[in-house]
Amino acid sequence: MKILVTGGAGFIGSMFVRLVLDRYSDDSVTTLDLLTYAGNPANLLDVQGDPRHRFVHGDIADAALVDELVAESDAIVNFAAETHVDRSLLDPSAFIRSNVHGVYVLLDAARRHGRRMVQVSTDEVYGDIPEGSFSKEVDALLPRSPYAAAKAGGELFCRSSFVSFNVDVLITRGANTIGPRQYPEKVVPLFVTNALRGEPLPVYGDGLQVRDWLHVEDHAAAINRVLRGGRAGEIYNIGADNERPNIEVVRALLAHLDRPESLIAFVPDRPGHDRRYALDWRKIRDELGWEPRRSFDRTLFDTIDWYVTNDDWWRAIRDGSDTFSNYYQRQYGWRLAAAGRDGETVTTS
Repeated sequence: MKILVTGGAGFIGSMFVRLVLDRYSDDSVTTLDLLTYAGNPANLLDVQGDPRHRFVHGDIADAALVDELVAESDAIVNFAAETHVDRSLLDPSAFIRSNVHGVYVLLDAARRHGRRMVQVSTDEVYGDIPEGSFSKEVDALLPRSPYAAAKAGGELFCRSSFVSFNVDVLITRGANTIGPRQYPEKVVPLFVTNALRGEPLPVYGDGLQVRDWLHVEDHAAAINRVLRGGRAGEIYNIGADNERPNIEVVRALLAHLDRPESLIAFVPDRPGHDRRYALDWRKIRDELGWEPRRSFDRTLFDTIDWYVTNDDWWRAIRDGSDTFSNYYQRQYGWRLAAAGRDGETVTTS
């Protein structure tokens, strides 16, 4: 199979590229990535010399380029997206271009060339989930952030393309994913790298927001299972049954690193912060035989240990340009000040 992987230099996408090349000797991968701030060529260094892999620098919203690449592929897996809720609150416009218009461009090419497409989405499209209930694939989409709204918009284009044009498209909705090579603005790599530097860990609100924590290798394996065995037009939740509140994750992280809890800084919450996501993922288990392989502890501790042993990777991002530092100051500077912190040393009562 010849697979076009869009956003393949990103976090989950690069893991998927490596999975395919490792498991399927007859498969080849073309990675299309615009290399925005979160796309990192270093994520693909270990496949750089593989003759079955080709990298193309480009935009999924470039219809001519997408048409050319889809024509020579058997299937498309779309990871390309703006993904960070905090950034969507600062500037929603980029999310519409990538997460909605870019998806439309891919779907249009898939329709004309008769290709299968997997759209990688998120549990956040369901919105805030009451305690005790679990989102099923047939539930309503109630996104509450610009990021989640844009992902839901892309999904609706997928649904309409299947119904109106019989496009062979599938959707996955993954839980909160962590693991190696995640851009360090996201909560776990941010907090690990802050802790290693002795800097405060800015915890939103009371820290009791609940997420289901999924390892990136498990997530990539589930997407691969959907690509190869899923039914056209269907949606598959991908969860791990690893629900934990953020503050519990933070405390486990600090304990694993042997760092003091005095580094925790409770800061003003972000607007519309969803309290809980929870997925019912029995469908992918029962239909496709997929289950996550990692417990919560293994998911978290393996992730932490990767950042500890690969500090050259994250330091190149955090210290190598103004992109991260400008975002961090804009997002957290006033919050840390409002919490009575000086941004360098933190004490808690």
